[in-house]
Amino acid sequence: MQQGIHPEYKSISVKCACGEVFDHQSTAAEDYTIDICSKCHPVYTGGTQRLVDTEGRIERFRKKYQKQD
Repeated sequence: MQQGIHPEYKSISVKCACGEVFDHQSTAAEDYTIDICSKCHPVYTGGTQRLVDTEGRIERFRKKYQKQD
C-alpha cells in the first residue's frame, strides 16, 4: 500500500431509532443515526416485527384510514 493516501479509520457511534447504540469504525468523522438495525429488523428477529415510529407516520396513517362509524 502507498503511504499517505488512505483515509484513517475512526471509531464512531451508530444509534438506531429503537434505542440500540453500538460502536463501529468508519472513515467518516461523525456519528450516524439509522432507522433499523439488526435488533429491530424482522429478518434478524425471527419474524417478530417491531414497529418503530420516529416521526408519527404510523399514527397519521391509522388516523387517515380509520373506519368511519
